[in-house]
Amino acid sequence: MATVSEIAPDLFRISTFVPDFNLQFNQFLVRDAEPLLFHTGPRGMFAAVRDAVATVLDPRTVRWIGFSHVEADECGSLPEWQALAPQSTAVCSLVGKLVSVDDCMATRPALGMQDGEVLITGKYRFRFLHTPHVPHCWEAGLLFEETQRTLLCSDLFHQAGDVEASTQADVLGRCRQVLVEYQQGPLANYMPYSTLTDPTLQRLAALQPKTLATMHGSAFVGDGARALRDLAVVLKEVLGPKS
Repeated sequence: MATVSEIAPDLFRISTFVPDFNLQFNQFLVRDAEPLLFHTGPRGMFAAVRDAVATVLDPRTVRWIGFSHVEADECGSLPEWQALAPQSTAVCSLVGKLVSVDDCMATRPALGMQDGEVLITGKYRFRFLHTPHVPHCWEAGLLFEETQRTLLCSDLFHQAGDVEASTQADVLGRCRQVLVEYQQGPLANYMPYSTLTDPTLQRLAALQPKTLATMHGSAFVGDGARALRDLAVVLKEVLGPKS
């Protein structure tokens, strides 16, 4: 069963905990003139996410369906959402639109955004940030809501467990633990460390977000710039080249 929490004005975190994975899968719903859903969740969660959205607004009115990259938890139920919401359009990077989304995911042409472009949903403004290979995949991108300064940050700050919806406490310890554990098993290197990693995180930090809305785990509320700079250090220590 999904739980719904308002973590910032008009921003709702929809979360489903899967005990077999010891992991939460989060979607983010923006209530506005043109509602936006960021992350669809995998197909198996479609009904639960749909019903959770219905506690906030009519799911059929969802206008924009955003995601970072092509992966089941990011956009697996995009076809189901587009069938339910007839005016909905997928929002992704231009790279994602060209190489994958229009061909094998979306039921109608996606809005392929280039770096720095802005999507206005009514009173909220979402700046698109092209972030290749951060968190992973060539087509990766993130949305930054400029009014409330919320970064929809996909897998960055990934945490395990059935944790609180949002926190002002440090989430870096949880994130480091997951990365270290994953490096010991089949999910090793799920976040590549490249020449793009640190510059991208520093660029995100310069936006000075107040809320970091992550796909897995608690949203962080506080000094997002410092958290992103600290994350850059953690990723380098855990995933970077060893001397």
